[in-house]
Amino acid sequence: MVRANGAVSLRELARVVQTSEVTVRRDVRALEAEGLLDRRHGGAVLPGGFTRESGFPQKSHLATAEKTAIADLAANFVEEGEAIVVGAGTTTQELARRLARVPGLTVVTNSLLVAQALAHANRVEVVMTGGTLRGSNYALVGSGAEQSLQGLRVSRAFLSGSGLTAERGLSTSNMLSASVDRALVQAAAEVVVLADHTKLGTDTMFQTVPTDVITRLVTDEPPAHDDRAHTELQALADQGVQIAVAGASGASGGDEVPARRRALPGPRRGQVPAAGAGLRSAAVLGEQGAERERARVADLRRR
Repeated sequence: MVRANGAVSLRELARVVQTSEVTVRRDVRALEAEGLLDRRHGGAVLPGGFTRESGFPQKSHLATAEKTAIADLAANFVEEGEAIVVGAGTTTQELARRLARVPGLTVVTNSLLVAQALAHANRVEVVMTGGTLRGSNYALVGSGAEQSLQGLRVSRAFLSGSGLTAERGLSTSNMLSASVDRALVQAAAEVVVLADHTKLGTDTMFQTVPTDVITRLVTDEPPAHDDRAHTELQALADQGVQIAVAGASGASGGDEVPARRRALPGPRRGQVPAAGAGLRSAAVLGEQGAERERARVADLRRR
């Protein structure tokens, strides 16, 4: 299955071979020891290390339920009449499908898949960058894409990537993709990262968004046994990243874990903050955030 698709989830493997994920995980370890694949949180990919990047067909089969839940929750952070940028990726494509229902929205993107998802949406304007097409992820990259983003100012950027750690932030395996993602970040007052739990603790070659620039992470609940993902989430929260966790059922609701108390971040130099952004951030650290944090601590104690 890994040879055919490039990547596969443990959940899908367990379903196909009709056994438990615990058994599948043990067998995947044995296959990794033989050099036949590389393990990832929640799945396995073809061997290749830091520089390997799976194509769109491979990525689209990995953590599909988690990506759907993340997209449902992330759509709640987009307001009517906003101007945003949306980067390339399978998770951002899922988000775009939900943004088609937001009236008065302007979406700037370098992704053909994002643009396609919004092509027939009423009252949603799509602005595409220039650039050279990368067939592996249907994204426009290169100097043309970066130059078309110069001088652009929007309220938020929604980005995905290949890996996310508290130490380096968001990263990807391709240099051209990383360069365009950095240009997208420079155009936004806030940066929202969409990353399922399989990417937490994974580090790839090119950094795109440092941790201190990430405003919010939208992710799913890692499995109880995934200590590395849980540790990484706590480390990200300790560094001031607001973490929104999508419900495992895939519903649009979720729990937001507020970052530890800190000064609210202002816009980077030369950027215009989104209207009301400071109020929303303050609210997260206010009474609602405190109540959610108490509930989260109580839940952790029960576990």
